[in-house]
Amino acid sequence: MYPIKKLLLFAIWLMMTTIFATVVISWLRMFGVRVPRYNPIVRAIEETADLMLRPIRNAVQTTGGGLDFTPMVAILMLYILQMIILRL
Repeated sequence: MYPIKKLLLFAIWLMMTTIFATVVISWLRMFGVRVPRYNPIVRAIEETADLMLRPIRNAVQTTGGGLDFTPMVAILMLYILQMIILRL
């Protein structure tokens, strides 16, 4: 496998992981677990995931129940991109 292909697949995996970690952090906060917002690791995870989630949030309408589907949309887009790269 080509080094650039490996690097792209690693970047996609890293973005998927940070999006999933952001979802878990938000669930922990929802259930009352104290996750400090100014922890450098938490900030890095949230800011990295926000690079992809913010444009999707601007394009996708939010539901009335407060559910945020943007992480699912982002992971689906990254998965499709991963499948395209693997077929090259």
